[in-house]
Amino acid sequence: MVTREDDEPAGPPTPALAVAAVARRLGVAPATLRTWDRRYGLGPSEHSAGAHRRYSAVDVERLLVMRRLTLDGVAPAESARIALATDVSATPSHDGGEVAATPTAVVDASLAGDVERCARLLALEPGADVVDWWTGLVEPALAALARRTVVDPPGVDAVAAVHGGVLAALRARPAPLAGSGRPVVLVLVAPREARPLVAHALAGALAARGVDARIVGGPVGAHHAVELAAMTRTRAVVTIGERADADLEVVDRLAVEQPELAQFVMVPEGAAGAVPLGRSVHRARSFTGLLHEVLAVATTGVER
Repeated sequence: MVTREDDEPAGPPTPALAVAAVARRLGVAPATLRTWDRRYGLGPSEHSAGAHRRYSAVDVERLLVMRRLTLDGVAPAESARIALATDVSATPSHDGGEVAATPTAVVDASLAGDVERCARLLALEPGADVVDWWTGLVEPALAALARRTVVDPPGVDAVAAVHGGVLAALRARPAPLAGSGRPVVLVLVAPREARPLVAHALAGALAARGVDARIVGGPVGAHHAVELAAMTRTRAVVTIGERADADLEVVDRLAVEQPELAQFVMVPEGAAGAVPLGRSVHRARSFTGLLHEVLAVATTGVER
């Protein structure tokens, strides 16, 4: 048996990594790692005869500190100084024990293309509130990714990794069965737009509060929307758009055909002028505000 000088059994060695593997894990280009090595001394420390130098677990942890700081706007030279001065010996291994579910951890996992770890970090704990999860974890992670410029290899998509983790978390969330006298709320997506992730989060939050929230998929014209609202006896309709030129014809048509039906619209500031505001049409400016307004209308007169 091989022992250390203190006669304690040596643990299994952590495999050293080549530059390409580390670049994939950090979500950066190999050239970036070579630059950090040349300029700041954040290079691989493992040496073996006849082979390229390789990054140890400690090297990778220092690089993670460097990347987090630079992504947060710290100058590269200062980031490198902090990374080299940081004691990373006690940092949780990114190959082993799971780190805490924070926006930074989610961004790290998604940029590295680690879909499984991203899903674990985004999983909803039993009893966890969907609103707190969305506003405290998912939204900040998506906002951080939106500020980044990344160069992904084929098959790696940081935003898609987050989307997949969020959808998996909501699918695994037990919700009351549809019907059973629960109030219905329809969630529509503005025409010619991809279904946004916030639609799923809103429906999940409504379902957790006793509302039969249904996300309408596929193209929905104005006439079809009127029919759906009547057929489902919906208490409220939510229309979500993410483009500055969001098409809100459906909102306008519903307001004319069913003036008593409460409608809520969430669109960017650039599309605010297209919202046909009125007695039954309201514009929401935040996820939490939208949820509370919809609940107030949908659950009025419903026994809780």
